Amino acid sequence: MADTRGLSIHLVSDSSGETISGIARACLAQFEHLALRQHDWFLIRTSGQTRRLIQGIRDDPGPVLYTVVDPDIRASLEQEFMDLDVPCIPVLDPILNALSAYLGSPVHGKPGRQHVVDAHYLRRMDAIQFTIDHDDGQLLEGLSEADVIVFGVSRTSKTPMCMYLANRGLKAANIPVVPGVILPSDLFSIPGPLIVGLTRDPSVLADIRRHRLKMMGGDIGSVDYADEDRVRDEMSQARRLFTRHAIPVIDMTRKSIEEAAATVMQLYAQKRGSV
Repeated sequence: MADTRGLSIHLVSDSSGETISGIARACLAQFEHLALRQHDWFLIRTSGQTRRLIQGIRDDPGPVLYTVVDPDIRASLEQEFMDLDVPCIPVLDPILNALSAYLGSPVHGKPGRQHVVDAHYLRRMDAIQFTIDHDDGQLLEGLSEADVIVFGVSRTSKTPMCMYLANRGLKAANIPVVPGVILPSDLFSIPGPLIVGLTRDPSVLADIRRHRLKMMGGDIGSVDYADEDRVRDEMSQARRLFTRHAIPVIDMTRKSIEEAAATVMQLYAQKRGSV
């Protein structure tokens, strides 16, 4: 068993590093009790970059996770990794090999192909702009064009949720549920978009709001915004609103943005009849 005190891990890619970073993040979350130093080596495409990478691993040895599809660069790196006697894991190989065998087609071996400007990329850019324009209820026009509309009281992660969905190509608008403000009922019956409500445990939400006020330099004791009784009443009103309009509800108390967004995308797919 390796001595994990101060262990380093190296992420290597001949593209932007987005894929390997996502995979590493998911894997390393299972070892969050360990102190790991992460070194990122992205866009490795020349011999000079390769030399700097190898020297970096030599100076601070540790496991290497890599997604390198260029066969020449890959062969060179794998030989160097063997010489350094460090574990090296080609994280996409099992997936690519299985797909290649099933489809009867070889892997292209070109880095960054997932970032080609195609229809999906343009849709994602359009979704991001739509989501920015329709953040926090600042623009109610054009909501019928949304894929998803998110309702929730303050600090229930409406904006992060919508931006995550936008990066997946979904046009996501969010509208705050504010005490004393009556929302037009037709907002909840717009044909087309999936409509969801976000909730959070009132005690947790009050803590989040107090922290927010503290970060902004506000006087926590002088406002009701973070008062737990007020927050509890606010959340009860929001839940009644969601129930009245038969809106699916996602409790954000113990969910990450990614987990909650996955639920939204599943609901969206079901609404579209694709699953």
